[in-house]
Amino acid sequence: MRIAITGGTGFVGRHLAERLRGDGHETVIVSRRTGIDIDDAEALATAFAGCDAVAHCAGINREIGEQTFERVHVRGTQAVVDAARRAGVGRLVLVSFLRARPDCGSGYHETKWAAEELVRGSGIPHTVLKFGMIYGAGDHMIDHVTKAVRTFPVFATVGYRERLVRPVPVADAVDVLLAALEGRVTEPTVAVMGAETLPLGTAVRRIARVAGRRSLYVPVPVWTIRLLARLTERLMVTPLVAKAQAQMLAEGVDAAAPPTPELPEALRPQRRFDEARIRAALPAGRFTLADLRRFA
Repeated sequence: MRIAITGGTGFVGRHLAERLRGDGHETVIVSRRTGIDIDDAEALATAFAGCDAVAHCAGINREIGEQTFERVHVRGTQAVVDAARRAGVGRLVLVSFLRARPDCGSGYHETKWAAEELVRGSGIPHTVLKFGMIYGAGDHMIDHVTKAVRTFPVFATVGYRERLVRPVPVADAVDVLLAALEGRVTEPTVAVMGAETLPLGTAVRRIARVAGRRSLYVPVPVWTIRLLARLTERLMVTPLVAKAQAQMLAEGVDAAAPPTPELPEALRPQRRFDEARIRAALPAGRFTLADLRRFA
């Protein structure tokens, strides 16, 4: 198959491209790094020409300048849908978020939902994949937790009630994406969650243990995490926690909202959040002054 991947140089898109090439498929990488803006329908239609399917992986978790949630998630998805129709693409697969929904007070969640609705109304055979927390080499989850525990002696945990997560290894996420691109996912919208359900604090401690650090864990109110997110978005090149991520941490990432069917048993992620997979995703180093915008 010939498959176009929007956001093909990002975390999920990069891993998907490597897998597809390894399986003998032809890939077309679409991203700002390849000179194509996600809301440029003309350029997208040219890129999609001759493609059997499009994996729409482009997305942002924070807004920077002109790269807003509205532009990337909504106008970008509309452009992808328009371009896919013009190019005669046979299938469209959208990477969305497990708890994307309208009217929840988070621009990230709401625009991801708007993107889902555009795909569902496209008239193109499609699959909307509502993923939970995806981890692996180059992610934000393991990367940021590891650097944080290597840098600070105290680690703040969210709230006084444990939130649950079901982490999805990026290899499993790619397996699901491939199944959807091949038409093996029959539901038009499905929730994709990891094989292991665990408290967020347990996940953090597991990462810290593999990273060789023992921090003091202090539970703090949700509002302090939201404040931290505002500060780090303003001060850091890649924020320790973004405002959208603060919302995720406050809610937990273990159940779809709104309620959504899960994948068939045979296609569900099977790999657990174990030490071997955490170790494979550990970054080098810790946070430094170079992570601050002023010194970058």
